[in-house]
Amino acid sequence: MEKKLCAISGKLLPAHEMVNAALLRKNLVEFIQQEVPGFTEHSWLHRDSLHQYRKKYLEHIIDNEMGELNKVEQQVVEAIENQELVADSLTVSSEEQSTYGQRLADKVAAFGGSWTFIITFAVILLAWITLNSLLLLNKGFDPYPYILLNLILSCLAALQAPVIMMSQNRQEAKDRQRNEYDYKVNLKAELEIRLLHEKIDHLMLYQNQKILELQQMQMDYLEEMAESTRKRPHQ
Repeated sequence: MEKKLCAISGKLLPAHEMVNAALLRKNLVEFIQQEVPGFTEHSWLHRDSLHQYRKKYLEHIIDNEMGELNKVEQQVVEAIENQELVADSLTVSSEEQSTYGQRLADKVAAFGGSWTFIITFAVILLAWITLNSLLLLNKGFDPYPYILLNLILSCLAALQAPVIMMSQNRQEAKDRQRNEYDYKVNLKAELEIRLLHEKIDHLMLYQNQKILELQQMQMDYLEEMAESTRKRPHQ
């Protein structure tokens, strides 16, 4: 089995697992040369080493353009290296992290901000006032000025306000998480496009080299034919 020397690890490895530096983008080659001075455009490196330096190169790009990598950007780089999706289900992850009290607060806030609550509340108020003022001739269990009703409404408002605030805080946390996911997806798309350009350049250069080799073989073949043609009249 043919083996070639990896310029990164210094080991002899199978040739089919090696990549020639001439097939890489110039910027990536120059980046590798900063850490491996002996690395040239004619050197060979193993595929694992290539993946490792591509990851470092992506981190270098982000670091230069946006400053030091934070936790989110590091996760995106690792997702690209491992070929993983970063756009996980936001709803599922949020539900898994929420407690029963938080989910109850969301339901109470959703009901409190609906037409169902408004209509039901208005019907109860009208029924309460009608029952105590008209039907029972102001001699009911809560006659005018409806002190018990005022107490119930005050307690309801005192309980409803913090529940709504809890739900709003949960919604803000969801919005922050959604923005973080959007940022991850956009950043990953940008880096994937850069890698795609690199792969296209890789393929174009590889194909061009193959075409040049074929052209050279054709030229050699034509020269041999021309040489044999010139010799025939003398034979």
